[in-house]
Amino acid sequence: MNAKEQAKILIEALPNIQEYHGETIVIKYGGNAMIDEELKKAVIQDILLLHLVGIHVVLIHGGGPDISAMLSKTNTESHFENGLRVTSREAMDIVQMVLCGKVNKDLVNLLDGKGIGLSGIDGGLFRAVPYKDETNTDYGYVGEIINVDPKIVQDLITQGYIPVISSVAAGMHENATYNINADTAASQLARALHAKKLILLTDVPGLMRDPKDPSTLITRLKVSQVPSLVMAGIISGGMIPKVDCCVESVRQGVQRANIQDGRVPHSILIEILSDEGIGTMFY
Repeated sequence: MNAKEQAKILIEALPNIQEYHGETIVIKYGGNAMIDEELKKAVIQDILLLHLVGIHVVLIHGGGPDISAMLSKTNTESHFENGLRVTSREAMDIVQMVLCGKVNKDLVNLLDGKGIGLSGIDGGLFRAVPYKDETNTDYGYVGEIINVDPKIVQDLITQGYIPVISSVAAGMHENATYNINADTAASQLARALHAKKLILLTDVPGLMRDPKDPSTLITRLKVSQVPSLVMAGIISGGMIPKVDCCVESVRQGVQRANIQDGRVPHSILIEILSDEGIGTMFY
């Protein structure tokens, strides 16, 4: 690519930079983009570039593979029910250690001195109660967020930092720590921060009419259209909670929410700074 082509790309990105300058975007980081070192490098580069052009980025992460590896190494029992990791007190200690320690600080270390690592416990950011669903399964220390206090995140943004947040929460009514779904945590924080954009990085291209055919990707979707797609079975399985996170964030004031493929290098820049975009955008 020659200098003229590079200049053209930058000029084309200018309106998007102007639109997002001074705005907040919340990114949920997980999946293969968190495991593959080249994809991780691309995500970090995207975040740093957005930060440098005046866009406030907040990163929320999980860390399932690292948690599973440490649970196995320590012979700590854990299993899944209805897609959720049943988390005992002993397993929660491992989850907290891995998410708030190694995973969080490894990410902060990559952000060139711009990142500050937090958990949902810090500053009373997330308060939770035990998660319950219609199956009445006891998931142990899996939590449901019932209160978000974004002040500590807002303070860090004001000071020019990139908050990097692990998805755990303090108990609302007792001295306990809970494992929180990272998609849900990102959605709740995006609402509390009045973010302009929520991005959920995942391992699929987005919402597709046929999950086996990427050409059926739905690129834009009004939240009012979602119930009919659920009824038709187009939104099903593990996509339902991700879509719910996007729908609720938009209904609560987030301008746009995206489910997009974190396996595509620089997918964050493609979505924020290009007219083409990527994945499925809810509005």
